[in-house]
Amino acid sequence: MSSKKSEIIKILKDSDGKTVSGEELGNLVGISRTMVWKYIRSLVDEGYEIASSTKRGYVLKSVPDLLYPDEIRMGLRSGLIGQQIHYFDELISTNTTAKELANSADEGTIVVAEVQKEGRGRLGREWISPRGGIWMSVILKPTISLVHASRLTLVAGVAITKAMRKLGVDACIKWPNDILIGGKKVCGILTEVNAEIERVNYIVVGIGINANVNMNDFTGNVKNIATTLWSEIGKPIDRVSFIQDMLFEIEQEYIKFRTQPFTGILDEWISLSDTIGHQVTITTPHKIFEGKAVGITGDGALVVEDPGGRRENVMAGLCIYV
Repeated sequence: MSSKKSEIIKILKDSDGKTVSGEELGNLVGISRTMVWKYIRSLVDEGYEIASSTKRGYVLKSVPDLLYPDEIRMGLRSGLIGQQIHYFDELISTNTTAKELANSADEGTIVVAEVQKEGRGRLGREWISPRGGIWMSVILKPTISLVHASRLTLVAGVAITKAMRKLGVDACIKWPNDILIGGKKVCGILTEVNAEIERVNYIVVGIGINANVNMNDFTGNVKNIATTLWSEIGKPIDRVSFIQDMLFEIEQEYIKFRTQPFTGILDEWISLSDTIGHQVTITTPHKIFEGKAVGITGDGALVVEDPGGRRENVMAGLCIYV
């Protein structure tokens, strides 16, 4: 959206439903009444409902349920995360595009799409990404060693869970990268790293949230294991407002990550965890074993205790509750 259109929308929003004349809009934005009319027509084409009267002017009736960058920026409270936004109606995946942009992008840049054609979860699993969801990737460039890169998944999990709980749902974290409500998956996190031996070049944190997704869009077994914010709350959420809150929470946790001992975030993760205390079956590329999840290490490994009392730290694997 051009800066002039952004200014027009902001003025109409700030008018609180009152009519603003074309002349007044032109004077405030610094363009002619004819150009005001052209921008209004363009905004209508983009989904904004704007009523017009020849003698009185324009009034904003509603905004589209789309994740336009200007809509997100208008109420953004974060100072780093989300200042640069790449928006697409449809993408292969936001992580793929974010990685293509990452080397030249500023830290905190996000990529957001209305639809992902080939969304991915961990281990290359398919992630269904229809309209109504929140499909987003955040580009981060922390000055850390590769061994600590996995901590960003924990950071994101804490932040997103906090944002969801503000909606009134009992969201919790399932190790390693899922967020559940009532035992069903509502969000997945896919963290991908580009690094050298000594340092991380960038980290892309992919976030997939079943926000206003219609449950009928899910097929097969997915219907039994997944849920949406819409179905849990009982009505569609304001996706733009939620993204603004989520990006703020991500930034707050990221500031802690960069400036404070990691034990603080680790304690938060444990307090929000659904996994600690569960009997679990863990599947790794090398073995399958069962035990009780009793903790998590500083780098995100799940601590599993077998029936004999022997403990093992699992850095990656499939975790199924017994």
